[in-house]
Amino acid sequence: MSTSDALPPAPRTHRVVQWATGTLGRSVIRGVLDRPDMTLAGAWVHTPAKVGVDAGTLAGRDPVGVIATNDVRDVLDLDADCVVYAPTPALDRYAELDLICSLLSSGKNLISTNGYVYPQAHGPQFVDELRQACKRGGVSVHGTGFSSGFMTDVLPLAMTRLSRRITHVFIRESTDLSRLPSWQMLHHTLGFGKDEEAYRRLLRPGRTAMRALFAESLHLIAAGLGVDLDEIDMDVEYRLARADLATAAGPIPRGTVAAARWTFSGIAAGRPVITVEVVHKANAAQLSDEWGGPGYSLRVDGHPPVTLTAGEGWVADPISAGASHVLNSIPVVCAAPPGIRTHLDLPVVGGRMRV
Repeated sequence: MSTSDALPPAPRTHRVVQWATGTLGRSVIRGVLDRPDMTLAGAWVHTPAKVGVDAGTLAGRDPVGVIATNDVRDVLDLDADCVVYAPTPALDRYAELDLICSLLSSGKNLISTNGYVYPQAHGPQFVDELRQACKRGGVSVHGTGFSSGFMTDVLPLAMTRLSRRITHVFIRESTDLSRLPSWQMLHHTLGFGKDEEAYRRLLRPGRTAMRALFAESLHLIAAGLGVDLDEIDMDVEYRLARADLATAAGPIPRGTVAAARWTFSGIAAGRPVITVEVVHKANAAQLSDEWGGPGYSLRVDGHPPVTLTAGEGWVADPISAGASHVLNSIPVVCAAPPGIRTHLDLPVVGGRMRV
């Protein structure tokens, strides 16, 4: 057979490990199973009841022969190209750094759905340890996320291309969580359904986690605009439910925390230059219109000024959107040179059209 008659090489198949199988992780698994260029190589789970269960079953699909484990060594020993890291948001990035570096050092690219969109925000020591681990494994680390990670990072940077002499960037996202099925996220992470005393106790570590997460977004935007931030101010307000509220994850009793607004301001030259406002409501339809209704708004103060507003439902399924952001990043991250890869230097393409 002549060279011209030879079959084209088979497309590259990326072997993917899903780390944690919450709502987002299960969506990633389904996405991997549906893509011809990806194979599910493993699944790490936090809940003991999930250990030994087929990952396909956990994701609501037929068994695929990949058995879930909670042993880190099992994942480190796997032959895989990429770990999709989607655990509960970390309260302290340094606390999980050894784990992240171990996964990278084992020769697996790592894409995080929460954080790592701009690790430089955590200082030179944090960055150096990540870079050394990437070098040892010959791989890259990248944070995708959705909010933060796209809504408060990639989209604002794209919109600023339409303006010049920019003086301020304002981003606001208000989310109705009534259809979120995760009690872990709603109650344990966000603190909804807790009384004021319990919520205030949660705020102490919660402030640290939220600052670490959204500081990355602000520093990423600042870097994209050529600005050095002097500091980041943070404020949080919360409101109590005036009646029992219904959510897909469970009821929010009257008198417990049902809404919160986090405001992050990046300061340069003595004034705010980037502001991110994040509003969470347990059930927007049953709460007041204070802090605005569900949706997204972006304002770039410059010449010319640019404004984008979108109501609830402009992204019909944020969980699937977040999973898609990961899936579309996997081939690019796996092909990238070893190191820290942010949204500023990865040309991630969109999903593929089926015809």
